[in-house]
Amino acid sequence: MLNVGMSSCAFALTEENFKKLGKTGIKNIEISLAYDKYPELDYKQTKNLADEYGINLWSFHLPFSSPWTCDIASHEEGVRKKAVDIWCDCIRRGADIGINKFVAHPSSEPKPEDEQRATFINYAKENLDYLAEFAAKQGAVIAVEDLPRTCLGRTADEIADLVSANDKLRVCFDTNHLLIDDNLSFVEKLGNKIVTIHASDYFFVDECHWLPGEGEIDWHALYNKLIDCGYTGVWMYELGFKSPRTLTRSRDLDFSDFYNNAMEIMSGKPLTVVPGEKHPELL
Repeated sequence: MLNVGMSSCAFALTEENFKKLGKTGIKNIEISLAYDKYPELDYKQTKNLADEYGINLWSFHLPFSSPWTCDIASHEEGVRKKAVDIWCDCIRRGADIGINKFVAHPSSEPKPEDEQRATFINYAKENLDYLAEFAAKQGAVIAVEDLPRTCLGRTADEIADLVSANDKLRVCFDTNHLLIDDNLSFVEKLGNKIVTIHASDYFFVDECHWLPGEGEIDWHALYNKLIDCGYTGVWMYELGFKSPRTLTRSRDLDFSDFYNNAMEIMSGKPLTVVPGEKHPELL
């Protein structure tokens, strides 16, 4: 069974939350913040809290936001350079506290779906090549994340193309982003490159970031496929405690809901979820 983790997109990096994580059996986190919160991150304090409560800083989600701030595939050279500079600073500071996996969005959106798409893919590959080498010097790897809609990296073939820019590049598999490809086929094609995941559910129309069991993914089949393909990393959740606009739960989730959900998936048991009502029309 895999170790369980949670993205800090769901919670603040406070002492109280580190204490709660350890008590519920969740021993790993991915640092992930709103774009404007990264400059406020106290790296050393976060490391100290993690050590105090036995939490492993498994991965770091590099900042992403609008095309005007952090897009390594932007049509504007200045935007691409700024994004790379911001990411290199995060990688250097994150590696200093022991983080060795950095999740990267290959683009923002919208991106063209015509012959110009190849130009943007080449922008991303050029920068991913540089970032892979920079991260390697810090003892770390870049994990390129699959993305939905018009973003770059929306299929297994596009992710394979992007990571071909450098042999050191790896993959972050987000389970609720694929709208063209099938999750199981994605894992089959890229399993040897996947070093971390983002687990959440959806119903194949758009990303939802629901708790596994609230959408339509066959979680037992997906978990088994990952194991069969040699995945040994953390089972990392990426969704919030509060209901998103596409789903109304009877209560907010808590840390124990995530841990129990992981245990059900890994042991092949039926998944239990908080009662609620779905609102797919709001996608």
